[in-house]
Amino acid sequence: MRTRVVENFGKYTGQILEEIYSEEVIAARVDELAKQISEDYAGRVPILIGVLNGSVFFLSDLAKKLSIDCEFDFIKVSSYHSGTQSSGTVRLLKDISCIITDRDVIIVEDIIDSGLTARFLKHRILENQPSSVTFASLLLKPECLKLKFDAEYVGFEVADRFLVGYGLDLDQKFRNLPSIWAFPENMNL
Repeated sequence: MRTRVVENFGKYTGQILEEIYSEEVIAARVDELAKQISEDYAGRVPILIGVLNGSVFFLSDLAKKLSIDCEFDFIKVSSYHSGTQSSGTVRLLKDISCIITDRDVIIVEDIIDSGLTARFLKHRILENQPSSVTFASLLLKPECLKLKFDAEYVGFEVADRFLVGYGLDLDQKFRNLPSIWAFPENMNL
């Protein structure tokens, strides 16, 4: 198991992060998801809607591995107004700009934890009457779901730990780490 020490980051300085998923493990799982999506959408051109900012790495890698044509757009929402706990309120910060009526839409998320953001996004997208809406999420925290929510494409189910890297952040830091790291269990962030 690889570890790294947090440096020069206020109250988090000195914390030891544990690598949960390496670059190689992530790449292999993204390949599998891309193959499954390509098979499921054969002959169609879905619109991948990335949820900013966390999904950028996953969306980019996933799209490069698809064997079908696709289009991109982005939406930005906020449920973490500061810190590590969801506020429970989802705010739309940037809406999509493409027309999705009668189109297949795949919402691409970095992580689904409470399910509140995913539910908000699904309802927002359904207002535009797409042909279909599915979710591709790199990570899912089943024990954190506050409401029943099924994502069609999930990279990994993870325990309730605070994760960073590969797009996941803490106060906008750590997104650029190429693998996924966890803060210590039972740590009060």
